[in-house]
Amino acid sequence: MKKLALHWQILIGMALGVIFALVLNQFDWGAGFIEDWIKPFGTIFINALKLIAVPLILASLIKGISDLKDISKISKMGLRTIGTYIVTTVIAVSIGLVIVNIVKPGSTIDEETKNSLIESYSADTEIAQQNAQAQKDAGPLDALVNLVPDNIFGAASENANMLQVIFFAIFFGVCLILIPEKTAKPVKDFFDGFNEIILKMIDIIMLTAPFGVFALLAALVVEAPSPDLFAALGMYALCVVGGLFLMIVVYTLLVFLFTGRSPSFFINGISPAQLLAFSTSSSAATLPVTMERVEDHLGVKREVSSFVLPIGATINMDGTSLYQAVAAVFIAQVFLPGDLDLSTQLGIIATATLASIGSAAVPGAGIVMLVIVLAQAGIPEAGLALIFAVDRPLDMCRTTVNVTGDAAVSMVVGKSVDGLKTEEQVAEELRAEEEI
Repeated sequence: MKKLALHWQILIGMALGVIFALVLNQFDWGAGFIEDWIKPFGTIFINALKLIAVPLILASLIKGISDLKDISKISKMGLRTIGTYIVTTVIAVSIGLVIVNIVKPGSTIDEETKNSLIESYSADTEIAQQNAQAQKDAGPLDALVNLVPDNIFGAASENANMLQVIFFAIFFGVCLILIPEKTAKPVKDFFDGFNEIILKMIDIIMLTAPFGVFALLAALVVEAPSPDLFAALGMYALCVVGGLFLMIVVYTLLVFLFTGRSPSFFINGISPAQLLAFSTSSSAATLPVTMERVEDHLGVKREVSSFVLPIGATINMDGTSLYQAVAAVFIAQVFLPGDLDLSTQLGIIATATLASIGSAAVPGAGIVMLVIVLAQAGIPEAGLALIFAVDRPLDMCRTTVNVTGDAAVSMVVGKSVDGLKTEEQVAEELRAEEEI
């Protein structure tokens, strides 16, 4: 019998996790049982993915750059990658602003619900404000200073320092090209082998993916806020989800227009990574699977994917940027009289685009960056309490879009630098792999 595809296994795991939690929630001991005996397996699964995130970036970037053997190709690929990421981010923020201004979800929140939310989530709001204040207090060149680590082992010990690891890997890879090939060969052979080992680790970890997402979704159901709060924020959530869906449509159109690949080819190829991103709310944790799907199922050559995807997981946060735009205007509609003027909304586009570059690829990072967007637009930061109730499920949705955007851009860049295989080549390689 043909083995069930990975994305179906993950979907079944997610569905069973939700059903299991709903059934156990009917018992007094159910929530505690899931918290103590089920959720830890989801945490272990996420930790396993995070465990290989830094080694994967080091191995894949160094290998990918050293395979290029041409500095000019690196600069060409880098400019196209960053340029495309910025364009898609501006599109995402603009879509969010258009939707939230048309729907005006802020008008659906009554005073009683607003006060209840502010009281319930005041502690979370204070933490986010403190973290954002540290960001705002930073000097204009602090981002550039923080890009260069003073200790690569220290940088590699924390997934939030992905940009520092990427800087070191690119620097190392470029220098590997610049030294004589005979001298570089032993080092290159080491990283080639190291990369293969990491890829095998990904294969093994993904065998547990259906069980990991089962545990994650079961825990999410029992930890969810009350249904009344969700109902009050339904219109806001629909605005965000609607905008995120439109961004996926934009990605499929970009892929079709620039690479000629059909929407079904793109979505089928990336769907397991999308589902994992939805479950983990972390682009960094999903990165190993994203790379495997983009290379083996979408046909992007490794020299391109190993360069474009790690950068995208760090600076390409289209879903996060769209959410920040919708959330900022939504909070303004609740707390401020009248509509935001055009200059303020243009400022939101600029700030959300720049803030997305600084967002860590980990769950909840977007809420911290949102404080900066609110401060720039003069919107009360206390309004963060309004959106904490539904932030977790929306975080899952926007991470899915972030990962989809990374995959789409990798295909577009790959096509532009002759780094994209034909659909026939992809199908043939997959058949050969199945036979093995």
